[in-house]
Amino acid sequence: MSKRRWQPDFPFSPARFPIFYGWIIVFIGTAAVVFSIPGQTMGFSVFTDILMEQLGLSRVQLSSAYCVGTVLSGFTLPYLGRVFDRIGARRVTVYAALATGSVLFYLAATRSLLDGLAGLVPALPRVALAFGVITLGFYLIRASAQGVLTMAGRNAIGKWFDYHRGTALAVSGIAVSFSFSFAPRALDFLIARFEWFGAWIVLGLASIGVMATLGWLLVRDNPEECGLLMDGGNSARGKRRTNPDAIAHRDFTRTEALRTWSFWTFNLTFAFWSLFGTAVTFHIVSIGELSGHPRSQIIGYFVPIAAASVATNLFCGLASAHTRLKYLLLMMNTAALAGVIGTGSLDRAWGPPVFIAGHGVCGGAFAALSGIVWPRFFGRFSLGAISGFAMSSMVIASGIGPLFFGLSMKLAGDYNPALWISATIPSILLLASLKADNPQRI
Repeated sequence: MSKRRWQPDFPFSPARFPIFYGWIIVFIGTAAVVFSIPGQTMGFSVFTDILMEQLGLSRVQLSSAYCVGTVLSGFTLPYLGRVFDRIGARRVTVYAALATGSVLFYLAATRSLLDGLAGLVPALPRVALAFGVITLGFYLIRASAQGVLTMAGRNAIGKWFDYHRGTALAVSGIAVSFSFSFAPRALDFLIARFEWFGAWIVLGLASIGVMATLGWLLVRDNPEECGLLMDGGNSARGKRRTNPDAIAHRDFTRTEALRTWSFWTFNLTFAFWSLFGTAVTFHIVSIGELSGHPRSQIIGYFVPIAAASVATNLFCGLASAHTRLKYLLLMMNTAALAGVIGTGSLDRAWGPPVFIAGHGVCGGAFAALSGIVWPRFFGRFSLGAISGFAMSSMVIASGIGPLFFGLSMKLAGDYNPALWISATIPSILLLASLKADNPQRI
């Protein structure tokens, strides 16, 4: 019976649906990404100051724990990706949701666990025990939720669509963007209603009771096992591309891709935004306090940021069929620079609008370009190896960002040194973008 539970026609056959089942996969794949929020940076941002108080850690110590946990999870993901290929999207989605819920229960118990360990091993400094407890929590939640659950949701959608993959991911991206933007407020509400540990317990119950159940019920690994075809059988033949740059004439190996100027310009741009965006989100409450913005106001900025991100994502998706990607990269780096300037100028009247526009436009361009550039520039033969290298860069950068800003706060008393250094990077990359042509043209 156990094997029967995982058969594609159990408990129902997707082939019998009145609509192409791929759109159901878009729904459940999107839900998986949304349920990964507790492992995303914005899922931690509202807990940052609470954890510092509850565990007795400084901002630098907590940022260091986040860095170590995130980087370790980044090294784990390649292996977990191979597990996905071996057992399929359905099982991985269910297992990842169960794991995420279990880790959230662990995070909810970190203060009690710390108190217990301090009594059992009084010889060890309490701060060292706290660092170890929360580092383990960061590693587990980043691997299970931000890593595997997100990967399973996005890859499930990708397996069901070919020609309409961009449309499917755009639809998913709109829902994800707005969900992520409202997440800090929703988490703030849960904390106010159930306290910080109760909020994690509620999220853990939802992950196990809702996401794992829906994952088993709705996810199917691919259309072929269900007697269906990608895109519902609609062929892309005969559809004319309007941009010759959109055609990959040859496949690059990873080694060949790493030797190109374009790879490093795009990759470093994505890595910078992972570093900076994660750092700002992680320390958003502290940044708001230093600039005179109360907690509710600074968290509220995520809503208009999401609106700008969605609009930019759709624009880049449409424009990419008609223009070279390096022009969209120029726009992204310009927006990144604006985001840095706006973050450092939140105490001025023009600061918040620049902050919102910069973060929104750059985030939307990041979401679109990171999914388009690698297959267009380097083909599909080594796509996993090339995109995997890029993802590793982004994950490691996202772990370093909060520590980098935390050190700035400790050493200088504010985030200005980190912001000044951050401003130089998109400035250089903006110039580098001018030569980031499609290698297929060379």
